[in-house]
Amino acid sequence: IMNRRNFIRLSGGGIVVAATAGLATGCSLGTDYPPATLEAWQGPGAETDMRKRALAYAITAPNPHNRQAWLVDLREEGAITLYCDRERLLPETDPFGRQVLIGYGAFLELLVMGLAEQGVKAEVALWPHGELPTLLKDWDQRPVARLRLMPGGVADPLFAQVLKRHTPKVDFDTARPVAPATLQALLASVRTPGIQAGGTVDANRLGDLRKLCWESANVETLTPRTVMESVRLIRVGPAEILKHRDGISINTAVPRIADALGMFDREAPPKEGSTAYKQMMSRFEGHSRTAMGFVWLASAGSGRSRQVEAGCAYVRLQLKATELGVGVHPMSQALQEFAEMASHYEQAHRLLIGKAAPATPADDAVQMFCRIGYAPSDVSATPRRPMSDLLVV
Repeated sequence: IMNRRNFIRLSGGGIVVAATAGLATGCSLGTDYPPATLEAWQGPGAETDMRKRALAYAITAPNPHNRQAWLVDLREEGAITLYCDRERLLPETDPFGRQVLIGYGAFLELLVMGLAEQGVKAEVALWPHGELPTLLKDWDQRPVARLRLMPGGVADPLFAQVLKRHTPKVDFDTARPVAPATLQALLASVRTPGIQAGGTVDANRLGDLRKLCWESANVETLTPRTVMESVRLIRVGPAEILKHRDGISINTAVPRIADALGMFDREAPPKEGSTAYKQMMSRFEGHSRTAMGFVWLASAGSGRSRQVEAGCAYVRLQLKATELGVGVHPMSQALQEFAEMASHYEQAHRLLIGKAAPATPADDAVQMFCRIGYAPSDVSATPRRPMSDLLVV
């Protein structure tokens, strides 16, 4: 779901010279991802199993750091049981698993939509064996949800946008404001019980919210353990991207040359003031500065079910944005629950819903915070793991 790019250590002009030499000798430095990594965005193709057809759409769901922490059990006829892959969590930036479960909710919503498109109704039971514990270290392999399938599914109009939906991790066009009517259409798409959508394109509010985005990004990038969680998930070049099909994919020429020359350091955070640091912060600054409005999702209570439900609402909001041609990009640093972010977490709740940050599961919580605007060009798809990697056997 989040913007992490260009954690690179550069050394003068040597990389440029090397890149030029590579191109001169016919070395391909195209920026397109390997086609196999984008197969999910073509849909289920000739697949005949209706559950796998639905899963083919679900695996395109937005999720934090593109970790795709989904496990799917199809061994019971007429049912689908979903688990969380504990090897794909983000313990530093998501210490309680909230963001991972929001991504899970998006996956679940697309799965239900994919079944309904085939005339299949899914009766969803969240946490059939009880909710996952608060601390990640206590998580076990209990299911997140079980779906019982039956005839009677009704196709959802937003399903047409599933394979077109991409998250715009780019600076928005500041010459194109988002109309209030567009904002209202976005917010009206959220109909999940217990989830309240809010938003603004009011110029009087944008300054404080842009500042919140920028300052919270600084906290994450200047906290070594949290920035390193991103650094270790960077995939540079076609071979790594094809091997992993997750994380933060970078396929542009300069990082690839830097990596080939051993100058892309993944063992330490970029030093403040370094070229890599400046490039990284420039990207965060651009994303914050060009926000043409904001949308957010808040829940009545902050328990596990509300986190999953927020993900269901979020992907519907993104699908509606796709239909409307507007970009929705999470700026979720301020909602991260590690200690150094506490003051920004509090500020986000006061600015967005006028309440203190939640202290108990009964308290209301902001679950998603996103900038909106118009991307200057088409937004590319991101790699996805093959469905076979997600199936419990």
